[in-house]
Order: sequence, then structure tokens, then C-alpha cells
Amino acid sequence: MVWRPYVSFNIWSQFASSVGQEYWHCDMKRGFSRARKKESLVKGLLEQDTIPQHIGLQAQKGIYKFHQNIQLLHQLDGVEIVAEKLKLDQKPVEVKQRVIKILTNYYQKPILCEKDIIKLSRGDEGMPEPILIQQGNYFFNLFVALDCIFIESDNRLHILDFKTGTSNFDRRQAFVYLLAATYMFPGQKAVASFYNLETSKWSEPITATDAQLKAIQSKLAQIAQEHQKELRRYKQKPSAFAEIFPANPGIPCRNCQFTPICKLHSLEVSA
Repeated sequence: MVWRPYVSFNIWSQFASSVGQEYWHCDMKRGFSRARKKESLVKGLLEQDTIPQHIGLQAQKGIYKFHQNIQLLHQLDGVEIVAEKLKLDQKPVEVKQRVIKILTNYYQKPILCEKDIIKLSRGDEGMPEPILIQQGNYFFNLFVALDCIFIESDNRLHILDFKTGTSNFDRRQAFVYLLAATYMFPGQKAVASFYNLETSKWSEPITATDAQLKAIQSKLAQIAQEHQKELRRYKQKPSAFAEIFPANPGIPCRNCQFTPICKLHSLEVSA
């Protein structure tokens, strides 16, 4: 396989936080997770899912299992059966409690029932196949992991992304999904939306014009180039890590998985 520069919404979000979340942003997190991910200490931390990651994965698996055996949504013990399949008793208490609440919410309001589902992710399929994109003379791979796709009554594709926790929906992610859809399903109209499995809040359907998608593609090409340059700079001069990926010690340290190896987290401000 030919190596190409690559990008994803996750990488974009690591370069720039969503509006209103800038105080949580730290470029050094990107440096650890992208430039130093093969180092044993960093790799070990990356392989340890955080509580929010645990919850998101188990929630996704739970929805998948409900639709793998749709009868579970009509059985009185459907939630208990899925919880057992997920082995929630072996998970941290917070994970177990919140995922059971999510399963209960979905059992009571199964939003995908009677939808014409063409894709429903289990959540642990691994790296998706990249989408090759050409922007002028520049080629890059776009990686997009889609939670769910179903067909609306008007034959539009509906790309649905499941959320947990209290984070706001980021429209940039929806636009990336809609751009990906133009390559995965050429000629088909599409919308995207977010659904929070804990609050049962569904965003409005998000659409994009051709001009908006062109702008998103251009932005992703720019991020892919910047990402490639950063990785090259770090490879050429590892000692410049903190210069290439400047830290933002303080608030971002509170939920950062890299604090055990970050020399600057001790500068964290008190809550």
C-alpha cells in the first residue's frame, strides 16, 4: 500500500477545539498521541481506555447487540441480557452504572427501530478503510468511522453519530461525515445528525452545500499537510518536541491521560 498523508476529524479536533472549548486544548496531547505513539510508555497509556472511552465503546456495543437480536427490545429482561453480554459486572462502577442507564434509555426509546439500517457499527472494528481524496495536485487519506447509516423515507442517507457525556455536538464532524458520504455513496443526498445516548437528545439534521463541502475538503487537506510537517519535524529533531507541540498546562491537564509522563502537568492550576 502506498503511504499517503492522512487526516480524520479526530486529528482536526486535536489541532483546533470546537468553539467555546478552547481552554481545554493542548497541542502537546496531539504530540504524544500522534508523534510519540510508538514509544512504550505512550503506547501503554493509549491502550488504556479512559472512563469516557469505556462508556462510549460499551454503549455502542450495547446498541449493536440490541439490533443484532431485535427481540431483546421486546423482552422484559432485555437490558439485563445485554448488560450480561457486555460483562458490565467486570467494568468499573461508573462505567457499569452509566452504560446500564444508556441501555435502559435505548430500551425505552429505541430510535433505530423500523429504520432501514444499512450500517451499524459494533464500535471495535478497528481502523476503517481510508478514503483517497485529491485536492488539486495533493492526495491524502481521510479516515472516517461511522456509527450508523440508515435510509430516510425520501431515500436520503442519514449518517448518525452516537454521543455520551455532556460534550456539545460539533458540526465540523457532521460536515466531515457528509464529505465522506460523497465518496462512499456518489450521487446520493445525505444528512448527518448526533444522538446523545445518555440525555436522549437528538440534534437537528445537518446538511451541507457543495461549496461548504469543498471548503471542508480544503481544510482537511491543509490539516493533513500540517500534520505531516509536524511529524517530519519531530522525527528530524525529537528534542524539539515541546516546541513543535506546545503545552497548555492547567485546565487541560485534569482529564489528560498523558499526565504520568508529561513534565509540565505539575503546572496545573488548582480547581
